[in-house]
Amino acid sequence: MNVLKRSTRLVVLALLGTSVVLGCGGSSASGRPPSVVAGASAEEADATAALVEHDRHHHHGGVTLLIAMSLDTMGVAQDERAALEKIRADLHARMEPAHAAERTLVNTLADGLAGGTLDPAKVDAALAQLTSAAAMVHEASVDALNQLHATLTPAQRATLVDKLEAHWSVWQKANGEDDDRLVHLTAELGLSPDQIAKIRAGVAEGMKAVPPFDPQEVTAHIHAFGEAFRSSTFDARTLTTGGAATAHMVGWGATRMAHLFEALSPVLTPEQREKLVRMLRGHASHNPSAEGG
Repeated sequence: MNVLKRSTRLVVLALLGTSVVLGCGGSSASGRPPSVVAGASAEEADATAALVEHDRHHHHGGVTLLIAMSLDTMGVAQDERAALEKIRADLHARMEPAHAAERTLVNTLADGLAGGTLDPAKVDAALAQLTSAAAMVHEASVDALNQLHATLTPAQRATLVDKLEAHWSVWQKANGEDDDRLVHLTAELGLSPDQIAKIRAGVAEGMKAVPPFDPQEVTAHIHAFGEAFRSSTFDARTLTTGGAATAHMVGWGATRMAHLFEALSPVLTPEQREKLVRMLRGHASHNPSAEGG
């Protein structure tokens, strides 16, 4: 089992029995890609599929969002849960400007699909707004991250870093160049082979002008965060790579998502279009602070 699949499986096992990302407006089992995790049980595969689907549509907080998601499965004692929940809520509050920009983007895509034509200028403006807001998330979150370090024990800090690294592996699977989101959309919308071929061609054409995603910038930041967070002293302000890493991560994921929906628009039937618009509206209305993702 390679590193990505092993890390993905670690997240699955941690998420089973929780609702961390299962309430964001999409189904899991019906659109489960058969290759989510090789050898996984149906329950594990469903949990992973839900997490992957979440990561394809919710980009706003970058690394900070992955940290907040990791808190939901920390397994701390009941008397510690309230403190962590307060920090999680604070992290989501710090991410809210970026989350609002993400809602604008998703609603822009939904509006364009509903009208039959996406406006590239509006989509580009929404993408720029989201990327700009995402670049500020780390700086806005430093106090909450410092409080998180002070609240957790050394063992709990190590656990959180492990969960963060595993979430990052899943995010890469969900948003990589070879992601299988069309498998999910085919199950949800009943796409024909001809539609799939046209969509793939459209995405490839749209992404020609977008530089390939290099995960090393984000990986380096997560590694630096992990090394610092595991230590007895920690100050998130010293992690100067956070803003750029999150902007890079969010910008890529959102841009790839936008090009997918731009490619989908001209090939959908009216019934497929209506269903996809409903799905997007559901993602736009997702409340990560309330639902935990």
